[in-house]
Formats: sequence, structure tokens, C-alpha cells
Amino acid sequence: MYAKYGTFAFYHSILSECACTPYIARARDGLRELADRAQRMETKGSLLSSATVHALAFVFKRSFISRIPNCKRQDLMPLIGYARVSTEDQTPLPQSQALKSAGCVEIHEEQASGGDRARPVLARVLERIGKGDTLVVVRIDRLARSLSHLLEVIERLEAKGAFFRSIQDPIDTGSPQGKFTLQVLGAAAEFERALIRERTKAGLASARTKGRVGGNPGLRARDPAALRKVRLARQDGYMERLNETAQDWVPHVRRLRPDLAWEDVVRIINGPLPEARRWKQSRLLRAVNAYVRDGFLPATVLDRAGPRARDDRLPAIVAGIKGADPDITLQAICARLENMRERTPRGRTSWQPSSVKMLLERAKRLGIL
Repeated sequence: MYAKYGTFAFYHSILSECACTPYIARARDGLRELADRAQRMETKGSLLSSATVHALAFVFKRSFISRIPNCKRQDLMPLIGYARVSTEDQTPLPQSQALKSAGCVEIHEEQASGGDRARPVLARVLERIGKGDTLVVVRIDRLARSLSHLLEVIERLEAKGAFFRSIQDPIDTGSPQGKFTLQVLGAAAEFERALIRERTKAGLASARTKGRVGGNPGLRARDPAALRKVRLARQDGYMERLNETAQDWVPHVRRLRPDLAWEDVVRIINGPLPEARRWKQSRLLRAVNAYVRDGFLPATVLDRAGPRARDDRLPAIVAGIKGADPDITLQAICARLENMRERTPRGRTSWQPSSVKMLLERAKRLGIL
């Protein structure tokens, strides 16, 4: 039965290596049930694709294999595929088929230039990927065109405890050989940067001996047109970076300002964010000013916050958290407030759901929720 479905056969061989405990017996029963389900689907006339088989196997992997003690093998963890094409005329289908054959349970496709580092699909994949997952590509150039970008992505994966694998290249950060290859690539990148620095210094020195001065002549002459061009280029780059993080702060600013002070808005925004993505008040104000200038936010968000009674501040903060996520639980709001280092009405650092419930009811009476 297992031989017909290669993925199931692989897991069956893994279980055969484990000691026969009650839990392993249940895992084997679960695998048999999934294989039976696949067979029944095929008997009813549903042609099983490799993606369906991998999806069923993924259910088994998450339910049983990942819980077996001492079975955190990298080849058993989820494989997440990424396929990229540069133009609309190209199709990612060959890449997707190769990724499915490699056992990827998720495949994300994107149409973007390899030289563009700001790719929305890739950004979402790197954000969602978790510990033990493996990002898989067909070739390295599908992920990055430059060595520096490749190493940057792999560093982000390693920071999350994830791995990287290229099907057609000798890179697999889950194996010692792959790690060695990565170290060689890192050394090559450092050597390349050193060569570029040396060539740049030599070129500038040669130009100075010939009486030439490096740099933009228009900027040296303080030409208004050249200065405006540089300023617009910097502004465009800044707005592109802001757009990548807009979902973190724009909804909060639109909803909370000018009712809450900027200090409280920043704390609410930073509550669910990891340390690396948190905002400072000065940085948030600069971003809001840029969005107001370009018409993405109303000018009223920059109005001065009115004086609020002392006992209104906590209800307003709790109402802001609840408004951002209506389905959030009382316990989750407690954790958010503790993360914001907000004290309870009695001055304690530990929050209880009953206190949050009381503040939500007060916010409703005040008309701010």
C-alpha cells in the first residue's frame, strides 16, 4: 500500500527505525489511515496529484513525526518552495514542478526582477517561515542575483532557526557540506568587497594625480537641478521602504490619532512587533509626515492630542488594542499591556483579564470603543 505513494513510504521507513512504543504504534495507525484515505479518494475517481499526496503526508508529519522524541531530523521538517520568474512571458511552472518533486508542501510564486531586493512574496515567505522549516529553490539565481543578497537572506533564515536548500546547487545549510559551501561563498564575498575597495581607492588616487576630482559635478557646484534630483531619489527610496512596513503602523495611526498622544500610539504599535521592527517616536513622526505630505493619511492625524483625564488613558489604550484586533482575547490583551510595560490602575505590573474587562466596559461608556 505504501509503495504506491512514495512520500508515505518514506515516513513508514522512518517509523520502522523507531522503537515500538504506544505512541509509535498510534503514529503507524495514523499513517495507515492517511494511506487508506488516499486510496479511497483514488477509488472514487479523484486523481491524486503529487501535491495532494504531499499535503496528506504533511498532516501526518505535523501530527506525529514532529512529536516523536529525538526525531527532529532536518529532512522531516516542512519544505517551503519559492519560484521566481523575471517577466510575464516566462512561466514558473517548471520550477513549481521541480519543487513539488522535492517534497515542498508550500510553493510561493513571484514575478519580479532578480536584482530587486524588495519583493513582496519573498518578504512574506521570510516573515512566515518558522524554526525547523527549509526554504527551497531550484537554483540560487531564483532567490538572489548577488552574493551579498543571498547571504543576507540565509542570515535571516538562520536567525529564525530555519534552513536553505538549492536543488541544482551544492547548498544545503542543514548539512555540514552545505554549511562549508556557504562559508566559502562568504569568504569569496568578503574578498570581492575588498577588491572593489582597493580598485576604488586606486582609481580616485589616479584621478587626483591627473587633476580630476571625483563626485557629481552638479553637486559640487550646488546646482539646484542636481540637488533636486538627488533629493527626489532619496525620497523615493525612503517611501519604498515605508510602504513595506505600512501595515504595521498606518491602521493604528489612522484610528488612534489625534485622540491618543504619540507616546501611547508608539507603544500600541510596538506591542505585537518583534524587537527588530519596533518604532521610535521620532521615526514614526517622520513617516507620518511623509504619508500626510503625499496624501496617504489625513492631516488631522498631526493635530495636537487634547488633554485627557488621567482615568481615561488606560481605557483609551485598551480600546486601541481591541479596535486593532476585535477577536483578541482578554488574556492576549493582558500580555500586550505587560509587553508595553503599562501598569494596572493599582500600579501593578501583572495584568488580569478582569481588569482588562473592566477597562473595556469603561471605554464603551466613554464612547471610545
